[in-house]
Amino acid sequence: MDHVPEINRRRVLTVGAALGLASVVNPSAAWSWSPSASVSGSGSGVDPQWVWDDDIDRIMASVIDNGQVPSVNNAIESWVHNHQPVPSGLPPELAAFLEDATQLPPWADVAKLRRAADFNRRKDTYLFMIYGIGGGIMSTVIPREARSVYWSKGGADMQDRAAKTFTFGYDQSDINAFEPNGEMLVTANKTRMVHAAVRHMLPNSPYWSAVADEEIPISNADILVTFHSTGTFAHKKLKDWRVPMSPADEEAFLHLWQVSLHLLGVRDEYIPATWAAAHAQSEQVLTPILAPTPEGKELAEVLLGLTAQIDLGVTRGFLNEFVRYQLGNDVGDWLGLRRDYVSAGVIRAGWPTYIAFREGLLPIMPRTFYMFDQFVRAIAMAFLNRGESGTTTAITIPDMNRPGV
Repeated sequence: MDHVPEINRRRVLTVGAALGLASVVNPSAAWSWSPSASVSGSGSGVDPQWVWDDDIDRIMASVIDNGQVPSVNNAIESWVHNHQPVPSGLPPELAAFLEDATQLPPWADVAKLRRAADFNRRKDTYLFMIYGIGGGIMSTVIPREARSVYWSKGGADMQDRAAKTFTFGYDQSDINAFEPNGEMLVTANKTRMVHAAVRHMLPNSPYWSAVADEEIPISNADILVTFHSTGTFAHKKLKDWRVPMSPADEEAFLHLWQVSLHLLGVRDEYIPATWAAAHAQSEQVLTPILAPTPEGKELAEVLLGLTAQIDLGVTRGFLNEFVRYQLGNDVGDWLGLRRDYVSAGVIRAGWPTYIAFREGLLPIMPRTFYMFDQFVRAIAMAFLNRGESGTTTAITIPDMNRPGV
């Protein structure tokens, strides 16, 4: 097993400050977040790292063991929109599961989801940057996530893996996400099936087993960590960047994530009911676990390379510095991101004025406006179907782990 250097308290606090968290707790502390702060308002209090997704896990294990992955992928290929029935040709037990799982939870508020869709439309520029550069690169310093991604089948083709991850975010943020002509109910359940497949196969990888600190990947806790590295992180960064948001907008944005977590198989007792509860949970489960790994460093290099190769005048130095701007210098140092102090100065001065102009708070277009607009475009093109078109990449069920190298 590889050994990551211990992160001392000062460095953890520095990362916590960079991510905008109010406090940092002992990374070995037991789960103590109360289910009374969840959307269900109650629960068992069981640590979510020991909770997976039992029904779909059992079903997908059977699909894999019986050699049915190709036929399932063929059946779901044209299953895209929420209004489409569950496709024929699936094993009966899987079809029955999906019939139930593609429904909104009873506590979902359609009006809030529609407001969230409009909020995403209005703030998509900033969310592209936060999800793509902030959350995307943060995932590479979440050891369990980095190792699970790297040693699963998707890790062997990170362009395709990143495109599929972006498909989830794109479909979630679409103006019609949860409407009949939207795609999020289907996309979330395809992702849920992928997670179940990885849970079944990855423990059989000797490469993953040699470095993993868990026996089964992608627990409810792991999915919550990913939520905090994207949704909760986005909420904090929008606040930090002084992007105007009404209380109703903030509530709707959270509701979008609450419903998404439910659709991914997270138990309602773990889904935060308020942003205050979400940030409190994030302080316990996200910041203390951030650390470098060999797998994460390699994944970060691939992800950053996807953006740098889009020929829109975005230099690698500028990209490196925007990562540091969002995540802090400790993360940048862990990943070996070379400094570009000129770009760092441009970002620190230019990004706030770019936001102010876009939000109508600054009457004169800043000189760096076009540069940042191109940067946002490069992020989108890098992950939308390998930058080759405006379409997203289909999510398919894996049938193997990453081959050993």
